[in-house]
Amino acid sequence: MRASAGRYWQNVCKNGGRTARTARRMVLVFAVLFCTAGIQGQAAHVPSPMSAHPVIISEFSKVDVVPDGNLGSFWATAKRVRFNEAAFTRKKYPKAETIVASRWTAKYLYLAFWCHYQKLNIFEGEDPTQERWGLWERDVVEAFIQPQPDQPLHYYEFEVAPTNQWIDLEIHLHRNPFNNAKWNSGFEHATRIDAAHHIWTAEMRIPIRSLNSEGITRGAEWKLNFYRNDGPGTGYARRKMSWGALPLNSAAALFHQPGSFGTIRFAGPGE
Repeated sequence: MRASAGRYWQNVCKNGGRTARTARRMVLVFAVLFCTAGIQGQAAHVPSPMSAHPVIISEFSKVDVVPDGNLGSFWATAKRVRFNEAAFTRKKYPKAETIVASRWTAKYLYLAFWCHYQKLNIFEGEDPTQERWGLWERDVVEAFIQPQPDQPLHYYEFEVAPTNQWIDLEIHLHRNPFNNAKWNSGFEHATRIDAAHHIWTAEMRIPIRSLNSEGITRGAEWKLNFYRNDGPGTGYARRKMSWGALPLNSAAALFHQPGSFGTIRFAGPGE
């Protein structure tokens, strides 16, 4: 691939018929190809061309709380974002809207999810204290967090189901396998199901030290994305939604698209 790229640019210089705009486009094409090749066909690093990257504001808290899934006063003034669109087609699912909020302290990053649903699809009768591989095959919320912008292929994945089952993974897209299931963040989580209103909620408390970060400072920005799997059945027939838009009709159909991540901005109170 590198040799082919070199011959292409030699022809461009020789013929002189390419415009600067075309050359810039080809640079982007080859950059995407190189990144994809480095992931050994397991996941794609393809920037999203559809829309501007979204932003969520995470406000500082002087006090820490233990997650209980009720999403009470600690979350009352937190700024919220919403999404209900299919990750790869942008088809809207208004009855499966997901609302997300975030707060942070000196020790923890907090995430809250409000998930509208029609009928739950869960792993029943299992022990929620044990990490559950394949949790994404049922209803779940997911957060992919990338605190180090100079390492776009390295980030962390957190998932919680309505049953409070969970999994956390360290992701290195340039490795095979790219997901390290042995990694343990020590994050805490809790859920509640409001069957009368068809809403389930999830609350995560993630130790900042587990993210290989020196800490959060006011005004800092990280990259991240939120996802939701919802609906009956298994596999790709289910509703797979994302906050940051992924490449339309992606052949890989994977959530692991760090070029499509949005931004979390860490603010002080009242900002």
